[in-house]
Amino acid sequence: MTGTTSEELLAAQACLRLLHTARAALSDAAEVPPAAAATLLAGPIAEADAALRRAGLTGNEAALIDRIYDLSPHPPAAPPAPPAQRSPQATPARTREREGSQS
Repeated sequence: MTGTTSEELLAAQACLRLLHTARAALSDAAEVPPAAAATLLAGPIAEADAALRRAGLTGNEAALIDRIYDLSPHPPAAPPAPPAQRSPQATPARTREREGSQS
C-alpha cells in the first residue's frame, strides 16, 4: 500500500462493505423490497460516513478511490510481449497502374 494510514484503510473497507451490501440489497427489487433495502443499508451508510470523517476523506472522492484501489491485489507483472509479427496483407487488386493504361 502506498502511504495509506490505518484510518484511511478502515474508511476504504467500510465503503467497500457499503458497496457490496448495496449491490446485494438492490440487485433484485422483487426479493428485497425498497423499505427493507433502506433498513439494510442504514448501518453500512452510517459506518462508512463515520469512517470517512475519522480519516479526513469526507468530500474527497479522489483520495478515497485511491485508498480503495490500494486494497485490491495488484496483478502480477506480465512478461514482455514477443515482437509483433506481420501477417501478409492482401493488397487491393489494381486494374490500372496509372490512369489511361490498358489492361
